Amino acid sequence: MPRPITEEEKQYSQELLHKARAAMKAIEDYDQATVDRLCRAVGWATANEQTFTRLAHMGVEESGLGDWEGRPNKRFKIIGILRDALRQKSMGIIEEIPQKGIVKYAKPVGVIACLVPTTNPALTPPGNGIYALKCKNAIIFSPHPRSKKTCYETVRIMRAALKKQGAPEDVYQCIERPSIPLAQHLMSICDLTIATGGAAMVRAAYSSGKPAYGVGAGNSTMVIDETADIEEAARNTRLSKTSDNGSGCSADGNLLVEATIYDKFLEQLQKEGGYLATEEEKKLLGAAMWDAEGHRTFDTIARPAANIAEMAGFQIPAGKTFIIVKEEHIGKEHVFSSEKLSPVLAIFKYSGFETAMQMVKQIYEVGGKGHSCGIYSFNDAHIDQLALVAPVSRMMVRQPQSKANAGAFNNGMPMTSSLGCGTWGGNITSENISLKHYMNVTWVSRPIPEDRPSDEEIFGEFYNTETF
Repeated sequence: MPRPITEEEKQYSQELLHKARAAMKAIEDYDQATVDRLCRAVGWATANEQTFTRLAHMGVEESGLGDWEGRPNKRFKIIGILRDALRQKSMGIIEEIPQKGIVKYAKPVGVIACLVPTTNPALTPPGNGIYALKCKNAIIFSPHPRSKKTCYETVRIMRAALKKQGAPEDVYQCIERPSIPLAQHLMSICDLTIATGGAAMVRAAYSSGKPAYGVGAGNSTMVIDETADIEEAARNTRLSKTSDNGSGCSADGNLLVEATIYDKFLEQLQKEGGYLATEEEKKLLGAAMWDAEGHRTFDTIARPAANIAEMAGFQIPAGKTFIIVKEEHIGKEHVFSSEKLSPVLAIFKYSGFETAMQMVKQIYEVGGKGHSCGIYSFNDAHIDQLALVAPVSRMMVRQPQSKANAGAFNNGMPMTSSLGCGTWGGNITSENISLKHYMNVTWVSRPIPEDRPSDEEIFGEFYNTETF
């Protein structure tokens, strides 16, 4: 149990809230063009290549998690979020439905508490901050203690960008000395919480007594059927699995491969830099990556594949960037069928697409319900069947999961760094958390011609039949 909040922390959080409300008051009359200009200023300040690379490297150094070379590429997510924000209205009339007599008006949601995960201290603040500012909200960031310096520096830059344009800095604030009690209190006094992080953090957000958007755990599973382009599927698997050392909950975790292409696909994965673990190495990996109670060990999360192998007691050749484990069994006692949060993946063989669908259901009973799955196939019937069966909120077709499901420039998913997982994952929404989730909407209704069906029409075959 966390310690009680101190009076000093309570007073500090109230001061943050007071300054946030004052900042919202100061910008309440800004028009769309002014707000859009400020969003561009914040976007450029944080997503220019030089600055974001510095912040990304700072985050890897501070937390010890993630990929030094690859993390700077996350700047493109900020660019995508800015693109989506600028293309939408966020104040006044945002939608009209004349045939229904409906007009919708956007309003701010208020002061937002944002819990920042340790793996994204340079991405989450500007990503969420742009959406918040676009809707004229203020936002207070609560960083993870392992990456608090990076988060604070990122928010400092965002504040400086606002100040340079003559806007109130306190639209953005960041807790300097984060703690669990302080974060919990902040969530209880703000108007909305957006929580991206571990299960405990998300549960705390939902128990704060205020509205919250949270995320569920991932265990992304990809089906590779007999029609797949093997080279494309293997290349995309490598891109997804090695992105930021597999730290994202969207990274490919389980591959279900049709038996007739299994050997060829496994060979191609190895050409892409995958190392196929022996049975003995698989046992060593399992012992290193999970403790006796089946919990992931922190020291093997988001580490390079070579480091994880070394911790487990074996070595992999130079140039091998992810580890492949053959698996035949699914269940909580079979740890490689669960979320791995590292450049390690499990590969399964299936015969018959119905078998694959049963395996998908079984894997998500182990973990990851509501999050993501994908398929490499050119068979539309298979794609449709997986979409009907999989208990997930998003499904990528022939795309690298961790680079696609939160939005990409070559798909139509809303850009975000927060993924709702629906009631499967204990979340209120199954959508990508994007601009619409940062606004309240007033529906204005005018009278329309009466639309009342007759009893015969509405009750159909049951009209005038026996009553009970």
